[in-house]
Amino acid sequence: MSRTSELEARRRTLLTRCEEQRAELAYRLEQLRPSAQVAGWGARAPGLAANHPLAWIAAVAGIISLFRPKRMLSWMTFATGAISILSRATTLLKLFATLRSLRKGFR
Repeated sequence: MSRTSELEARRRTLLTRCEEQRAELAYRLEQLRPSAQVAGWGARAPGLAANHPLAWIAAVAGIISLFRPKRMLSWMTFATGAISILSRATTLLKLFATLRSLRKGFR
């Protein structure tokens, strides 16, 4: 009789775990639904993405690449070069600012 009661207790424990896992799966599947994702996106960034200038630049670049892919590729090489130069210039400006602040500390 004790073996039967042990098995029944184990069965109840397993059924409880199954219910918990079902509830967790239902919650996760609800999070994956497209409507839930759109609602979550709207709550995270209300109106921010539509007003961001980089979003508009990316949209215009996408439209241009649809209509004139060769011209877009030539501009891409120019843009990557310009970004590289700007990146190095900002690094140098930061270095100069650091050196200037160190120099002021020694006076």
